[in-house]
Amino acid sequence: MNSSSNTKIGGRTEILEDAGQLAVRAAEFVADAMRGCAAPFRLSLAGGSTPRAAYELLARRNDVAWNCTEIFFGDERLVPPESPDSNYRMARESLLAGGAVQPRALLAMPTDGTPQDCADAYEDILRQQYGASVLDPAVPLFDLMLLGLGADGHTASLIPGQPVLKERTRWVAPVPRGWDEVRLTLTYPAIESSRVTLFIVSGTDKAEAVKRVRGGDATMPAGALKPLGEVVWLLDRAAAGE
Repeated sequence: MNSSSNTKIGGRTEILEDAGQLAVRAAEFVADAMRGCAAPFRLSLAGGSTPRAAYELLARRNDVAWNCTEIFFGDERLVPPESPDSNYRMARESLLAGGAVQPRALLAMPTDGTPQDCADAYEDILRQQYGASVLDPAVPLFDLMLLGLGADGHTASLIPGQPVLKERTRWVAPVPRGWDEVRLTLTYPAIESSRVTLFIVSGTDKAEAVKRVRGGDATMPAGALKPLGEVVWLLDRAAAGE
């Protein structure tokens, strides 16, 4: 770690030299967060190339309490699980491939129905695991929420200009428009209900979005987040604008 500072949405920032060191630190952070955990420890995974590198490193560690961990996903494309575009496939190939990682539960987003049916089904799963149908601010839905950030300010599949940005009741929603495939995403209420929110961001193309989101620019989807718990930003120097 090279430097740290407070962010306007709370928490702290760590700046790493490059994407490789960022992945190392992200894996270390997740392992530390899970050390000595009590079941269930609810972990929500992010998609993307930077988290993938961290997952590969996590899979090689022998100090992570996977047996108490329930793994969820922050978003997913409505594609078959064998598709190269599937976040579930990415996690399976990086985190789960070696067989050493045996989580208490692996709860992928369903993709074999209509977008709304899939969103409803995953929301039902979340409510069952949470043990209630209404979120309690004192009881986070997730222990650790991993998030990326796009150059357009999106996080998970909270895409600029989409109706999902106005959703404040549902925990999971379809995103029928925006990019190439229909997507499912956790909504603001579900993402915000996290004990710790960890942003993992790499690349010069993200620097402007990082600056605006950390500054509380609510015109960007990630900038409108109001996390209930601790927020940590892990950035490489390129994403930090250094």
